[in-house]
Amino acid sequence: MNDWQHNDTPVSSTMLDAWRVDSGVPPEDLDLPDGWEMVIGLEVHVELATRTKMFSPARNHFGGEPNTMVHPVCLGLPGTLPVVNGRAVELSIRVGLALNCTVQRCVFARKNYFYPDMPKDYQISQYDRPLNINGWIELPSGHRIGIERAHMEEDTGKSTHVGESGRIHDAGYSLVDYNRAGVPLLEIVSHPDIRGPEEAKAYVAELQAIVVAVGASDGKFEEGSMRVDANVSVRPAGSDELRTRCEIKNVNSLRSLGRAIQYEARRHVDLYRAGDRPVQETRHWDEEGGRTRAGRSKEQAEDYRYFADPDLVPVDPSPTWVEEIRAALPPLPRARRQALIDAGGDPASCAIAVERDLDGLALAVSAAGGDVPRSLVHIVNNLVVDGAADLDPTGFVELVRMEAGGELTSTQAKQILGEMVSSGRGPAELAVEHGFEAMDSGDLESMLDAIIADHPDEWQRFVDGEAKLQGVFTGQIMKATQGKADGKVVAQLLAQKKAIATP
Repeated sequence: MNDWQHNDTPVSSTMLDAWRVDSGVPPEDLDLPDGWEMVIGLEVHVELATRTKMFSPARNHFGGEPNTMVHPVCLGLPGTLPVVNGRAVELSIRVGLALNCTVQRCVFARKNYFYPDMPKDYQISQYDRPLNINGWIELPSGHRIGIERAHMEEDTGKSTHVGESGRIHDAGYSLVDYNRAGVPLLEIVSHPDIRGPEEAKAYVAELQAIVVAVGASDGKFEEGSMRVDANVSVRPAGSDELRTRCEIKNVNSLRSLGRAIQYEARRHVDLYRAGDRPVQETRHWDEEGGRTRAGRSKEQAEDYRYFADPDLVPVDPSPTWVEEIRAALPPLPRARRQALIDAGGDPASCAIAVERDLDGLALAVSAAGGDVPRSLVHIVNNLVVDGAADLDPTGFVELVRMEAGGELTSTQAKQILGEMVSSGRGPAELAVEHGFEAMDSGDLESMLDAIIADHPDEWQRFVDGEAKLQGVFTGQIMKATQGKADGKVVAQLLAQKKAIATP
């Protein structure tokens, strides 16, 4: 649910809905023409990492045989009463605080609709009194996205429509698995502050990092722990109006989210330019076809006939409890990135290090007075391997020190780092074992002079400005030294000799 309002006057459909795919227009032509901008709000559903479901003692676990993790409460059997999962409330408050929300007294409501994935014919959610309100999230770019609300609810079951398209309208029959019915959900609703698909992906990625960091969810798209609905509209650039929006349902990857938003926004522009306009509806992303497809007309809040659930009392977190939860929050991704930047790292590398949960290695180097940018090069380029998270920080600090001091070349350091991850051994021990002693610069210069003498034509072309030949001489000396030469020292020697030989 999102409370920001658009013009939702229904209009006739148009063939422009399918034109871009049917005419073979390449994806890059889905960019908006000049003079238009996107207006995007996201609803992100996060399954909470509790042992049991939101209102019943049934197990909360991904996988398992269909309909084996159920209970009379989540099946909606007569005579059953829901009981709020206190752990789910705590995790929801954690997320709300991490999103800079105000935590308030909240009320559970019944959201009424008929569909086989909800056996009670209603979903327990929150409506006018959600748990978390008025927050914000800051992206790595520095742009802030407003959070309207983050409210608790229960998940639905999973329907499988057996037919060619997988949609209900042409299914021969449907199967329902209630293992997911009743799983605790936190629905996080943004303001329509997002202006493009890349920013939408950055928002969801940051949100994923936050919910994982606070221990609220594993954030796995592939298991449905996070699902995204995207509300998309367009307007003339510079305008502040909110035009008719369409909601793209249950997008399950960042790549698909970006593609779906790009397609849908261009579809809206094409409709307006043809003198038509979109109709407010839910749509579904067709990954194979690279397009959205119409689902159903978009219900308004009154269509769900919300009312307070008579079986559940309000939840009123005490200020003391909320502050205890706040005090126990771990460092959040934004603060961790800033700590690395303050230590001398560049923002892009710092963001990658935090995303991979390897920023502790770079901070250990910083605490030892080491070369933080050099450590980030290894984290970004050389530690994209299993077991990197278990690397001993002390050994990593020593490796960076040895490389910065000239005891190891960058190539040697990369090789040793890989062996440190796989074996757990220290860099000094591995360097001795491989015979990686630093080469005397005088010996290196003598070897380079010999190589130049053996390649006079290539050397003259290099001196005359054929820069790519530097790689030939570097390769020759690396071969002659079995990779022990320091590439930076070689580059310095070549530059010095070139300067002397240049007329």
